Amino acid sequence: MHGKRNGNRPKRITSWHLIGAQLAVFRAAAKMTQGGLANLLGVSEETVASIEQGRRPLKMDLAVKLDHLLDTKQALQTAVEKVPTREKFPAFVQDFIHHEQEALTLLSYENQVVPGLLQTEEYARAVFCCLYPPLDEDQLNEWVSARLERQKVLARKPPLMANFVLEESILYRPIGGRDVLRRQIRHLREYAELPSLGLQIMPTGREPHAALDGPIVLLETSEHDHLAYIEGQRVSFLIDDLDEVSVLQQKYGMLRSQALSPEESMRLLDELLGE
Repeated sequence: MHGKRNGNRPKRITSWHLIGAQLAVFRAAAKMTQGGLANLLGVSEETVASIEQGRRPLKMDLAVKLDHLLDTKQALQTAVEKVPTREKFPAFVQDFIHHEQEALTLLSYENQVVPGLLQTEEYARAVFCCLYPPLDEDQLNEWVSARLERQKVLARKPPLMANFVLEESILYRPIGGRDVLRRQIRHLREYAELPSLGLQIMPTGREPHAALDGPIVLLETSEHDHLAYIEGQRVSFLIDDLDEVSVLQQKYGMLRSQALSPEESMRLLDELLGE
């Protein structure tokens, strides 16, 4: 693999594009305009248009209403149920999740929140509740469910070999409240015991720091390609340029040497838990 893929790469056809096209056909067969259908649904015409164009996911409750209005015998409801888990995430992370699920190794550095693969359900829900503009309840539930499904990669056979470096400040940020954070820390402590997973804490007081630029994830695919994933405010980059990935691998290697060892990190978690 060569070159760089990022948020400006050509648009990929997803299940939502296909479902939207299906809706457009059903609506036309019923001799309805987008505006007329929107009035019956109690939504804006733009909502119908964006669903038909695949820009907006079709929610299950709306799919049920549409099947009833258009007499489509649960076709849309069934289509929404069959959407792959990774397509329930924002479009800009779907390619990454696809590679993540098949990766041989994963190296992650996070500076704001616990990485998604290590989050408890209540912590993940609290993280998504922090998003702005806020998610509606259906979308929130879908994203939480998809995140939990994604975590199964850590229990597969053969196991994913993974290492996570977390900023110490994450362990003090009470996302969801103090009780949620404490249960999340206990969850991390349990993960730290897995032989296929390394967990390291970067002390806040450490002076040298190789990754002040922000979070990174490095993957080795089943074909032994090496990828890097960088995410920011509503943008992401999936990098496969070997020179760029090599620089980030060097950065991560230095980061691991600066962080606490796995044993020291477990002792810190024990201290936070009072154990």
